[in-house]
Amino acid sequence: MQQLGILLANFRFIDLLDLTVVALIVYRFLMIVQGTRAYQMLFGIVALAVLWWISQFYELYSLSWLLQRFFDYLFIILIVLFQDQIRSALVSISSTRIIGRSGSTKFDQQIEEVVAACSALSRERTGALIVFEKNHGLLNYSSSGTRLDARIHSDIIYSIFQTKSPLHDGAIIIYSGMIQAAGCFLPLSKNVEIDRHYGTRHRAALGITEISDAVVVTVSEETGRINICYDGVFHYMENEEQLRKNLRKFLVEIDRVGGSFIAGRNP
Repeated sequence: MQQLGILLANFRFIDLLDLTVVALIVYRFLMIVQGTRAYQMLFGIVALAVLWWISQFYELYSLSWLLQRFFDYLFIILIVLFQDQIRSALVSISSTRIIGRSGSTKFDQQIEEVVAACSALSRERTGALIVFEKNHGLLNYSSSGTRLDARIHSDIIYSIFQTKSPLHDGAIIIYSGMIQAAGCFLPLSKNVEIDRHYGTRHRAALGITEISDAVVVTVSEETGRINICYDGVFHYMENEEQLRKNLRKFLVEIDRVGGSFIAGRNP
C-alpha cells in the first residue's frame, strides 16, 4: 500500500499521456489483427510467455534458456510475423485527414470504380458480392479465395463476376485500396428470421456483416437490384447516386459521425 501511495504521488500528467498513447496503439493493433491468422499467432506468443513463466517458477533450466533466447529477439520476430498488419496500420494513418484531402480523393476514385462495375452488372442481371474490409480483419476469408492484390478498376470487377469466370462464384474482398482476393467464401448468416427468398449470396453478405464491421455490396442476378449490407441490415440502392453516397457514408463518414442512412431498407 505504501508503494502504491508513492507511485501515485509521483504520477505526472505526462505519464498518463504516455500510457494513453500506448493503450491506443495496442487497441488499434488488436482491432487490425482481429479475425485474422495474426490473432492466432498472437495467442501463440502469449502461450509461450506463460510457458516461460512456468519454466522460471519450476526451474526448468533448458526450457527457460530456449524461451529466453526466443524473447530476446521478440521485437524482430513480431515485425516479421505481423508485417502485413503493420503495413495496414501505417496506410490507415497516412490516409487520415491530418495529411490532407488526397486520401479522401483517392477513396472517391475507388468508390466510382465500384459504382460503375455494379451498374453494369445490374443492367445485365449478373450477380456480384463485393466486400469492403474495414477495422475487423478478414484475412481468414480472403485466404479462402485467389489472391489478386490488384488495383481497383471497374473492368476487373466486371470481368470477375462474369458467369464464365472461374472466380465469379464467391466474393471479392477490397482492402487498403486493392482487390485483395476473389472467389472468397464467406460465412452464411445463422439468423433464422431471414426471408426465404434470399439466396446464398445475400445470406453470405448478412453473415460477414454480422460478425465484422465490413461493408458489402450485392447485385442480385434475379432482379438486378443493388443492396448495401451493413451491420446485418440490407439497404436497397435505387440508383447510382444513392450507391455512391451510401458507400461514402459507410466507408468514410460513419466512423466519425455515425449518421443516418440515405437509402430506404427495401431488400
